[in-house]
This record gives sequence, structure tokens and C-alpha cells, in this order.
Amino acid sequence: MSNDSSRALFPASFDPMTNGHLDLVRRATHVFPNLVVAVAHNVGKTGLFSTEERLEMISEVLGDTPGIEVTSFDGLVVDFAHQIGVKTIVRGLRANADFEYEFEMALMNRHMRPEIETLFLMTSQEYFYVSSSRLKELVRFGADVSEWLPPGVEKRLLEKLGSSD
Repeated sequence: MSNDSSRALFPASFDPMTNGHLDLVRRATHVFPNLVVAVAHNVGKTGLFSTEERLEMISEVLGDTPGIEVTSFDGLVVDFAHQIGVKTIVRGLRANADFEYEFEMALMNRHMRPEIETLFLMTSQEYFYVSSSRLKELVRFGADVSEWLPPGVEKRLLEKLGSSD
């Protein structure tokens, strides 16, 4: 594929997609009208949802939003970005811990593929403390997580971990 500066990659595990992820997707499309939302196969983690389930949920949430492509990949993010001809990787930042991890990864990516940049977007204030793992834990204890998840995603999470009452 061609190297199009209007196109970027937003990779994450999306296990599951939260409203924080959705907020970052919407904001990234203000900068990049064409955004590849990609589910990463994380070899270090076993996800609650299969890759196929994550892709289905993301596709349901984003629908036919113009300019958004939903896919998945194996391997290194920077190699996938190169493979699809994307020059910018979009990453969300919540806190200092995120920054340290993301900064180190961005430096390694730049070392491996100097032509690919990483663009950090700060999370919106209402999602600063939201993470997929935290929401899964809350559901296991019966907490209401509806304000942080798209309705279809919440339904699937409750079916997997909690009661759907």
C-alpha cells in the first residue's frame, strides 16, 4: 500500500473496547481521516475475548464509520505499520506508567523503523482511570460499568463475567 499521510494506525488489545478507546478513535480521525483500528495479538497475555470477538465488537461499535478500517495483526506494531504503508502510530496515554512504557516502545519502534512516527493522544479526563482490565475486575464484583463501555460491549462482558440482569 502507499504511504498516505492522511492514514494512521491505532493498535491495542481492545479486550474489550472501552469508551476511552472509542474517544481516542474519534479524536484521532480529526487528525487522520483514515484510521486503521487494529487488534493486536498479544503473545504475553491470554485475552478474555478471542480476536474474532474483539473484531466483531469493534465493528459493531464503529459501524460503517467513514475512513475507519478494522483489522487484526500478529507480530510487532511497527512491522505491521510498515506492511500496510502507515507512517504514524497513534497511542493513548493515561498516566505516568503509560508514558514510560509507551515512550520506551516508541523509541524502540523508531530505532527499528525510523520513518514511522508515534503520535500520543492524552486520554480525556473522564476516561483517565479506565482500563479494560480494571473494568473486567469491576464486572467480576458486580459493579455497574455502563458509563465506560459501549452497550453491546457491556452486554458481552456481562455475559462472560457477570450476570446479564
